Amino acid sequence: MKLLSRVVFSLFSNLLAFIVAKTYITGFIITGELKQLLIVVAIFTAINILIRPILKLLLGPVIVLSLGLGLLVINALMLYLLDYFSENVTIQGLEPLAYATLIIGAVNVIISMAARRTYAE
Repeated sequence: MKLLSRVVFSLFSNLLAFIVAKTYITGFIITGELKQLLIVVAIFTAINILIRPILKLLLGPVIVLSLGLGLLVINALMLYLLDYFSENVTIQGLEPLAYATLIIGAVNVIISMAARRTYAE
């Protein structure tokens, strides 16, 4: 049950993050309507659940040596994989990839902090 709630929370959090990134970053393009956006979010959530832990394990020493900044590289790689696997996402260059990584990460952190604060009360 905990895994299911984590997946649903990740879907919601990533949906909001992608809406913000799509709105404010030029060069980060998601084509289609809401249905395509939901498919993109589902693919990204699956990539994060399946591939991200493996990369974090393999690149653990790099993450520690860079004081956590290696996580930004892993997050950018997840977005690049999304661009590769999904026809509806286009990232036009390194700059939109970096900005999208930062914005999606920031939105996810803010939402998870708000959720923790809500559950703590």
